[in-house]
Amino acid sequence: MRRGVTKRKEATESAWQPLEEAVPVDVFRAEVLAWAERLGVTPREIRIQPMRRKWASCSSRGRLTFDTALLHQPAEFRREVIVHELLHLSVPNHGKLFRALLKAYLVAKE
Repeated sequence: MRRGVTKRKEATESAWQPLEEAVPVDVFRAEVLAWAERLGVTPREIRIQPMRRKWASCSSRGRLTFDTALLHQPAEFRREVIVHELLHLSVPNHGKLFRALLKAYLVAKE
């Protein structure tokens, strides 16, 4: 999921958290795995590392990579990024089906 200038700025400015309030890596991984189970997909690997231009990515081999800065973002934004990338394990593009599933899962949680 690419970082939009507006999206990144809004997410960072509206809900900045000090480092001690960041989500621990193991909690973040648990969030990803819980969503993976709910979506019926199984990522081969989950990486968390610094990324310059994206919040996350999904490889064709099933590896999910998330930006470490995501650990400092609000839960709602993290959820959007996690669901977006996990859906790519079953729908590799951003077509109508992908957008409909993304909307359905994000609205269903709220």
